[in-house]
Amino acid sequence: MTKADKLLVQDIHNILDNGYKDVNPRPRYEDGTPAYTISVNHVVRKYDLSKGEFPICTLRRQAWKTGIREIFTIYQHPTNVLSEMRELGVTWWDPWDIGDGTIGQRYGATVKRYDLIHNLINDIQKDPYGRRKVVSLWQESDLHETKGLAPCAFLTMWNVRGEYLDMSMIQRSGDMLTASGAGGINEIQYAALLMMIAKVTGYEPGVFTHFVANEQIYDRHMDNAQEMLRRAEVMADDTQQPVLVLNKEKGCHFEDITIDDFEMRDYNPMKPQLTFELGI
Repeated sequence: MTKADKLLVQDIHNILDNGYKDVNPRPRYEDGTPAYTISVNHVVRKYDLSKGEFPICTLRRQAWKTGIREIFTIYQHPTNVLSEMRELGVTWWDPWDIGDGTIGQRYGATVKRYDLIHNLINDIQKDPYGRRKVVSLWQESDLHETKGLAPCAFLTMWNVRGEYLDMSMIQRSGDMLTASGAGGINEIQYAALLMMIAKVTGYEPGVFTHFVANEQIYDRHMDNAQEMLRRAEVMADDTQQPVLVLNKEKGCHFEDITIDDFEMRDYNPMKPQLTFELGI
């Protein structure tokens, strides 16, 4: 198993053993039933990309290319327009249409409004050891401007360490088995973002730390949680270590990186794929 697989098993057990049930949840399943969760607070995971600890789960297949394409829609070609997201191959935001074909003044729209990513790149290049490299998608004026899902993964902080660029990501809430858990889409895509920014600014990707304030398993995901624990027992002696490679020269332009520049090596996830009913 990968480091992420082991952390995911640990976190599943933590929620099953120590989690608490929410009250009057906001999300609903497609049939209108309240989507209850079992949660724990303050989950932290840390990976050193320079040592090959890429965060990807093998207990079920992860749509890593779509996850990176979503990062493109937020930071590289920032947009909140669903049709533009679909052009980049990202369709899973469709249920959050606020009625005008967008997800509201959120995510990419916020990055674009404040030019957050170019400000970050310039800051790393001009003042590498400065301690103010913070990119926040949580802008109060934006949140009040329109309807829309408040950003979940909303804050990154960046630090240069010799030849390495380190990054921490803060997430207010996470659906563990579908996105936010160890080796899930959120970790894959933000580790990829770290690789992209490191490449552009001339550094090696270093440590990636992920903090989730509230991480949960939905009530209709419990069977899948048990299945993933069973799979982990089967894979206990498997030592595969997938790695994501960004085939681009250092100093390249951020906008020039494409999904074809990424290569996932030695990734052999378990089958069959698991399906999850989403709480919207």
